[in-house]
Amino acid sequence: MKMKTHFITRAAVIAALYAALTIALTPLSYGQIQVRVSEALTVLAYFEPAAIIGLYLGCLIANMNSPLGLLDVFFGSFLTLAAASLTWAIGRLFLKSSQKTYIYKGSLLGLLPPVLINAFGVALILKIVLGLPYWITVFWVGIGEAIAVYTLGYPLLIILLKRKILSEEEN
Repeated sequence: MKMKTHFITRAAVIAALYAALTIALTPLSYGQIQVRVSEALTVLAYFEPAAIIGLYLGCLIANMNSPLGLLDVFFGSFLTLAAASLTWAIGRLFLKSSQKTYIYKGSLLGLLPPVLINAFGVALILKIVLGLPYWITVFWVGIGEAIAVYTLGYPLLIILLKRKILSEEEN
């Protein structure tokens, strides 16, 4: 029961943080050129399974504020769910190793799903809803996502891994 409560609490905190950051930074969070700062939290899925649900719910809530409508609410949130699930799966492969360099190199690979999935998926939403050119939008969304995930999220991940904050080992 305690483990389930911890999981739900972690998921809820991550969801709240994601939604709050996205909505608070609305001008940066939506559109062809965007740096959704809350996407830095996708790194949590590398080692924290509750982050998968938390990121999905946070994105779902944040996308209710999206000017792109229901397509962004449902499809955009699904993209986050898929990316977080892949990030977690990659994390499982690398975190089983006892070699720290292997774990950290794996984290660079593990952060790629949010960048790629959102670049291609969000670009599709923007093409459908706003008629923006697909490949240029893939490029710009990918750049913004890479900034959020690698520039903001990766340092966060390294700190959390070194301090074993939120790690399953601590439970």
